[in-house]
Amino acid sequence: MSGRTETPDAPARLARSHPAPGVVLELLKPITWFPPMWAFMCGAVSSGASFGATWHLALAGIILAGPLVCGMSQAVNDWFDRHVDAINEPQRPIPSGRMPGRWGLYVAVAWTGVSLAWGAMLGFWGFLATLLGVALAWAYSAPPLRLKANGWWGNLACGLAYESLPWITAAAVLSAAAPSVEVLMIATLYGLSAHGIMTLNDFKAIEGDRRIGIRSLPVQLGPERAARVACWCMGVPQVVVVALLVVMDAPVHAAIVALLLAGQGWAMARMLRDPKALAPWYNGTGVLMFVLGMLTCGFALRAGAVL
Repeated sequence: MSGRTETPDAPARLARSHPAPGVVLELLKPITWFPPMWAFMCGAVSSGASFGATWHLALAGIILAGPLVCGMSQAVNDWFDRHVDAINEPQRPIPSGRMPGRWGLYVAVAWTGVSLAWGAMLGFWGFLATLLGVALAWAYSAPPLRLKANGWWGNLACGLAYESLPWITAAAVLSAAAPSVEVLMIATLYGLSAHGIMTLNDFKAIEGDRRIGIRSLPVQLGPERAARVACWCMGVPQVVVVALLVVMDAPVHAAIVALLLAGQGWAMARMLRDPKALAPWYNGTGVLMFVLGMLTCGFALRAGAVL
């Protein structure tokens, strides 16, 4: 008999008491930061402010919109969705156990504080917008409101928070004044249009949402009807945007947005053949044309076109 100590073939790993930095970053979902960062950039363009004089405000605002407020919203959502994610995405940091204990909540609360402090550095308009963004993020995911429990309200809140609010915030911060009526109208219309994009994002979680009781539009209406509703939600506000650009005497910009909308119409028609399978494909094609239309509107507003 050997005197050596036998060890198990598959020794158990020691459980971590705190998450690794990479897991925290994964919780904040960097891939989701692009929409609000892009919207803030469009708002910065539309403000008409000189980038040479305001580049530091633009950079601070892009960081606020993406890594901070959007990252915070993802942490909040993952904490309150941990039971749904255990069904839909068990590899996510919280259900997988890589984010142990209540660390998901701690990160969400800490990132909320950091976001508010950063927003305060951007002055009155920046702090006010940050307060609203934080409130929408918690209302979207957390009880008692938990707006995401109903796809109509949740997707509306998400679209306005991801597209309209960063755009309006940038215009206000960089111009140091309340945004113009034109900025408010176009930014709001793109936020309403984003309702449809949020609906398409819900297709990947239908089974878990149904089992947990989240009434996303694909759960309420079924994939085919929800996809048609999403297309109408995306298309109609952009038609209004084209009309506004014409009234603002910006025919070239209106034509560009109209062409981009026609491209989205082609992508929508293809996606409607099999919404559940092709929704991710649409997010890589139609959404690209959507965001290019936003930037086109930013340049139209910058050029000084008014109602």
